[in-house]
Amino acid sequence: MKKVAILFLGLSILLSGCGAGVFAEPTATATVTVTSSPTATATITPTSTITPTFTASPIPTPTWVRFGPDAVLVPIILYHRIAISPTDGVNYKSPYYVKPELFETEMKLLHDWGYTTITTEMLVKAINEGADLPPRPIVISFDDGNLDNYTTAFPIMQKYGFTGTLYIVVNYMSAENYMTPDQIKEMAAAGWEVGSHSVSHADLTSVDPSRQRYEIVESRALLEEKLGVPIMTIAYPFGVSNSGVIDYSIFAGYIGGMGLGFTHDQGTFNLFNLQRRDIKGTYDIKQFASFLPWQGDPAFFPTDTPVPSATPAGMPAPTFTPATPQ
Repeated sequence: MKKVAILFLGLSILLSGCGAGVFAEPTATATVTVTSSPTATATITPTSTITPTFTASPIPTPTWVRFGPDAVLVPIILYHRIAISPTDGVNYKSPYYVKPELFETEMKLLHDWGYTTITTEMLVKAINEGADLPPRPIVISFDDGNLDNYTTAFPIMQKYGFTGTLYIVVNYMSAENYMTPDQIKEMAAAGWEVGSHSVSHADLTSVDPSRQRYEIVESRALLEEKLGVPIMTIAYPFGVSNSGVIDYSIFAGYIGGMGLGFTHDQGTFNLFNLQRRDIKGTYDIKQFASFLPWQGDPAFFPTDTPVPSATPAGMPAPTFTPATPQ
């Protein structure tokens, strides 16, 4: 009996040892699995470091402030051509041409002084309802639809993070030295706003009511059809309007109208005669700066530079290559 017990005990020990051997390998495998898990986690860690970089980017929205309703202080500036005037260097200098170099200096000053472009829709909402806008909002508008608005003003403004509002004359589209619908659409896709500047650029105060209706009402319908973008505001040719012009503008469904003026005060009292400052090519940078309601650090103000000599009559005007957008 004692021999049987010893034999049974020995057999148990042998089986027990075989069991330890069987489970030893899975245990080792489990250890490998555990140590490989932190390794996999470590390879994901660099991805998570991208998030702080993105969130650290400056976002203007939190710093915006409440404007309106009703009276708001928002400058609106107006350009026509960003190019060298064909009469540059002779006795007459067209005020409607702003040299590209000067235009870029003006845009840089706005950027350095903390201005942010807004659309007229944002402005009208602030007037009617109140809205959050950047601390130094500005509307930059261009009348007529000149080609240099696309070739020159567009890339310069992109460089400084600005967008603008184009006021298009229907009959000027695709004419020589004017933008095509596709070029206007490209700018609209980049955040620019498009408004009407009438069908034919007629003085709306000097035509009969039927012509007023055509120029104001039909221009909106034609532009929306040709461009496929909403046309929400109108800029009156020559900056002039009267009660009939304003009545048709309201009837056409515009939310506001652009006139001309020397103040930055906008409100319900002039919603259809918003005040724009016409920026002429004869102004220097200091005159331009004097038109702005908010001044900036003088360190950003451009230093005086010698005035370049005029291009001799008969010589071709120099060309200008816009800075590469950033």
